[in-house]
Amino acid sequence: MIRVSLVAIFLLLFFIVGIPIWGITWIIGRFDPYKRDLICLRTVQLAFKTVLLLSGVKVDVYGEEHVPKDAPVLYIGNHRSYFDIVITYVRCPRLTGYVAKDSILKIPFLNLWMKRLHCLFLNRKDIKEGMKMILAGIDQIKNGISMCIFPEGSRGKAETETEMLPFKEGSLKMAEKTGCAIIPMAMLHTADIFEKHIPFIRSTRVVLIYGEPIYAKELEKDQRKHLGAYTQGVIRDLLEEARQLEAKTIEAKNQEKSL
Repeated sequence: MIRVSLVAIFLLLFFIVGIPIWGITWIIGRFDPYKRDLICLRTVQLAFKTVLLLSGVKVDVYGEEHVPKDAPVLYIGNHRSYFDIVITYVRCPRLTGYVAKDSILKIPFLNLWMKRLHCLFLNRKDIKEGMKMILAGIDQIKNGISMCIFPEGSRGKAETETEMLPFKEGSLKMAEKTGCAIIPMAMLHTADIFEKHIPFIRSTRVVLIYGEPIYAKELEKDQRKHLGAYTQGVIRDLLEEARQLEAKTIEAKNQEKSL
């Protein structure tokens, strides 16, 4: 319960301190919108790093060299925890907006920060609004802002981490229409942090692995037609690879201890 309390207190303090920061960045944005957005990105990344530290979360990262630093991308990942956003956002090298459910718009101040960070909000019940969101994401990528979406639509709860909900094919349109790289991400053990024992936060070592960039135009016709299913298959393979890497790491550490 201590970790939950520490995280809750920190987030409360962040929102209080965030009010003057918001005002300062608003003034900066009048003269340099990019600098304003970059300050907001780094501020929230620092806050998220603190949340991970207070939560006792350690992240083993593999394949980060696959993430382009000089061009916007579409991040696609499996989704089992609220911490998936925290873990992946701290590693974004450039301005990145996440797709979130529209109910978050009802949360005061948080909605302002998310809008400033180029997040988009999805109304799952309105197809037209969903299309508008995708078009907005396409525009953001064209303007140099990366996007991240979890195409399962909600957090998976299967016992086996390689089991995922079907990917929504529409979520990949941002990459199809812009030609940007799709960066597949696979995460292990994120539900062990919080979701498996709500309301407690447990110290957890998780694995995050990035796959090689996928370019829709370079795929075969059938793969492009079912891009969501194809990408999900890539992420499933990455999850298996992550398990193997994790096993090797544990074995190496055990050998060190035995020496």
